[in-house]
Amino acid sequence: RIQKGWAHWMRAYLIAGISVTGAFGVVGIPLAKAVPAVPSAGTTYRSQALKAPDAIGSDGKNYRVTIYTTPAGIGARDVAPDPDGSVWFNGQWSGIVGHLDPANKTVTLYPLGEGSHPHGVILGPDGALWICDESNAIRRFDRKTHEVTTYQLPKFPQSMGYGNLNTPTFDKDGILWFTAQNGYFGKLNPKTGELKVFSAPQGFGPYGVTTTPGGDVWYTNLAGNHIAKIDRQTGLAEVVPVPDTKSNGSRRIWSDGEGNLWITTWGDGALRRYSPATKQWNLYKLPGLGPRGYSTFVDQRDNVWSSDFGTNSITHFNPHTQSFTIFPGNKQNVQTLQMNGLGNKVWAGQQGVDQVVLFERID
Repeated sequence: RIQKGWAHWMRAYLIAGISVTGAFGVVGIPLAKAVPAVPSAGTTYRSQALKAPDAIGSDGKNYRVTIYTTPAGIGARDVAPDPDGSVWFNGQWSGIVGHLDPANKTVTLYPLGEGSHPHGVILGPDGALWICDESNAIRRFDRKTHEVTTYQLPKFPQSMGYGNLNTPTFDKDGILWFTAQNGYFGKLNPKTGELKVFSAPQGFGPYGVTTTPGGDVWYTNLAGNHIAKIDRQTGLAEVVPVPDTKSNGSRRIWSDGEGNLWITTWGDGALRRYSPATKQWNLYKLPGLGPRGYSTFVDQRDNVWSSDFGTNSITHFNPHTQSFTIFPGNKQNVQTLQMNGLGNKVWAGQQGVDQVVLFERID
């Protein structure tokens, strides 16, 4: 049984005419997802604040957790915190970017354009939202005017022209780097509009991408069981294998304050740390029965957050005490996707139940 939460991952391979095998089984039937009508710009809904289950672990007392509802069926996923305390998120199934204001409990939706299927979103150095759209486009959303600027990518050389864009990051020179799961990564110069696309070593799988404090850009490969450092001048990528052949399925990568890189690996249910300085890996087994780590985020205290589909929870790892705290899902199959944070707030989008979760540090 393939859960609907995997539809965004499987769709790229189905469109490309590729049979998918491995830890996820064999896919031979296209997956469908009911998509609601695209709302008009500025459509506002009321949000409910739901009670969160009690945390399990010593760091649970340090956080106040609030769950906010979003309109059903929009596919709430990746999040981008706003400096004003609110949060933006992508609605993958409905082609929108949403804004949740926790102060007045409202959600406002803005359509991104015809055929949009937004995936990753970040707040750029210019104060705008930058979105990787699966329609082979990078979109810029102005938070003040709500204007959408689209940078349409050319057809990709393979995969019937479909790149399946996933995740963006800015380097220290203001260049936007992005991944395309069908075997590519690329960069966009916002000042000139110049786009360049590069073929990824070992082909399919580039997914999460991050910039370290030192300015290096790394991505993780979902299908290839490796991470890679991009040479920002040449566009070449240096592959660093994950040291266990069973540790496949890494979707997101995040740098801590020291430049160490953190990923979760679906295949063996582990949280992993790679030090570029020492070229050493460390492994921390995720708690619970049958963990399956999906995304990874490192907050300002260098605590590591992971979403876990296997245990239907979000885990918090304290690297100082090397201990986990578990925040259980409030419903079945919450399907937490990418998390992100700003200051003492960490946000998470839950596509399986159309919720956005806020963790506020209170100590």
